[in-house]
Amino acid sequence: MAYFVDKNSIVREIWGKSDTILLVFAGASAEFALNKAVDWLYFTGQLPKDPLGRLFSTVSYARKIVFSEKEKAHKAIDTITNIHHAIEQQRGQAIPNWAYKDVLFMLIDYSIRSFEILERPLDILEKEEVYKVFYKVGKRMNIQELPKDYVHFKHMRSLHIAENLHNSSYTKDLYKQYRKHLGFMRYKLLLESQRLICPKMVNAYLNKRKASLLRPLIYLYKLCRSIRLDALLKNMLLPSNYKKEIKSLNHINA
Repeated sequence: MAYFVDKNSIVREIWGKSDTILLVFAGASAEFALNKAVDWLYFTGQLPKDPLGRLFSTVSYARKIVFSEKEKAHKAIDTITNIHHAIEQQRGQAIPNWAYKDVLFMLIDYSIRSFEILERPLDILEKEEVYKVFYKVGKRMNIQELPKDYVHFKHMRSLHIAENLHNSSYTKDLYKQYRKHLGFMRYKLLLESQRLICPKMVNAYLNKRKASLLRPLIYLYKLCRSIRLDALLKNMLLPSNYKKEIKSLNHINA
């Protein structure tokens, strides 16, 4: 049986754990708010109405692709493409190619960053493997002018951050929504998580201090995980409305 992602791929290891995925979620929530194309997400009204649900939806599609047979993965990618095309028809204009690339680049970059923060450094071949998987997703979606390998991706990723992000009225409104839906303490945890995983330039756009208060606690969290206290911590810290979704992020056969 052919799978979209090889069963031994590092990508399955990254996307098979709720810890790493939740950090990807944190980084993406920062960049969604800063992206110059965020008005597309406001056009449907889904993002401000339910920002956590919208981000979980993005993550869920990515996981479905990572763990599915090739045919089912292709169907999931085609569904994403069709959803976006329907929105383009409603608005009467096309989503910019660079905006599609930005979302793909986020998933690549934060997949690597989250795993390295919580697990171990990845070597260049593993990073290339992460890139190749999402490159296949991008090609299936007909995203144009994708970099040919991980090295070129790193360069283009930096250019996109410099050119396509800014702190706008949408940014401020979306952060208000994050705080509203998360509550004060969980919102503060989100901010610290973003400081931990986001590139320096992203944090600079958000006027965040450089160091995250969570970094000294990573070792302690790993210790809690080794004695299986991490589930208790996540239940305490994360929104109760999304406990089922968060629990499902752990893939047994990752």
